[in-house]
Amino acid sequence: MQNPRLLVFGEALTDMIRLDDSHWLTRAGGSCWNVARVAARLGIATGFAGSISNECFGEEIAQQSAAAGLDLRFLQRSDKNPFMAVVHQTQPPAYYFLGNDTADLAFQIELLPPHWRESLHVAHFGSLGLVREPLASQLLALAMELKQAGVQISYDPNWRNVMGPDYRQRFETFLSIADWIKISDEDLAHLLPELPLDLALEQVIAWAGDAQILYTQGAQGLRLYHNGQVDFIAALPVTVVDTVGAGDASMGGWLSSLLAFPARSPQEHAQFAAATAATVCQYPGAYAPQLAEVNSTLAGH
Repeated sequence: MQNPRLLVFGEALTDMIRLDDSHWLTRAGGSCWNVARVAARLGIATGFAGSISNECFGEEIAQQSAAAGLDLRFLQRSDKNPFMAVVHQTQPPAYYFLGNDTADLAFQIELLPPHWRESLHVAHFGSLGLVREPLASQLLALAMELKQAGVQISYDPNWRNVMGPDYRQRFETFLSIADWIKISDEDLAHLLPELPLDLALEQVIAWAGDAQILYTQGAQGLRLYHNGQVDFIAALPVTVVDTVGAGDASMGGWLSSLLAFPARSPQEHAQFAAATAATVCQYPGAYAPQLAEVNSTLAGH
C-alpha cells in the first residue's frame, strides 16, 4: 500500500446538535478529520493520524473514514470514552466539549505504521489537537521534528472557545514553522482580540515569514498572501444549504491542489480551495466532495 503524501494529526469527534427541546442529531466531525476526509475524497493519498473510541460514535467515524478512502492504518482505536461537542444552539453557534480523558487523547505516535515518514510531503495540524493535553505537546514536538526533516507543515488554528490566553505562544510557534497557513477572519478576531482585523492580519503575516497564507472571509471570499503578493478570490455564487465544514473544505482543497497539481499558479490553487468550499456549502453538514464535483463548480463559474 502506498504511504500517504498527506498526514493530518489531531482530533475526530462527534457533534451532538440540539434540534429542539427533545430532539438531538449526532454527526461525526472534528476540524482535522474533516480536512483529511476532504483531501482523501479529492484523490490525495491521505491518513488521519488520530485516536477514536471503540463504541458506536467511534465506529461511525471509522466507517466514514473508510468510505472517504483514508488510510486506516493511521486511525487508532481506544477503549476510552468518545470525545463529544455539544452544540446546544446553532444560531449563533454555542457549544461546549465533553471529556477530559477521552479517546482523542490516547493517540500514540509510536503506534504509527512502520516507515510512515516515507512519501510524506505535508503534515497538517490545528484546532483542538493543539489545545488538549497531553496530545497538544506531543503534536507540537512532532511538528518541529518533521519540519527539521524537510516535511512541509500545514496549519489551521480553527479557533475554539477552549483556546485561552495560554494558546497564544503555540499559535505564534506554529505560524513560524508552517509552510501553508489557513486562517479565517473569525479566527483572527478571537486569537488577537486586542487588534483590529487588518492589524491582526499584518501581525500574522509577520510571524509567518515566508509561508503562504490563505485568509478566508466567508461570503466575502478569500485572499492568498504569497511572496509579497495578494490574490483575491471572490466567493463562488452557489445555493448555500449549510456552511458547516466550509473552512475545513477550503483547507483540504488547497492542500489537494498543491499536492496533485504543483504546476498550478498560487492563484489557481486558491481558486480550487474556494471551489471546494463552495461545493461543500451546497450540502448539509461537513460534506466531503469528489474531484468531479469541485471541477464542476469551477467550470460553472
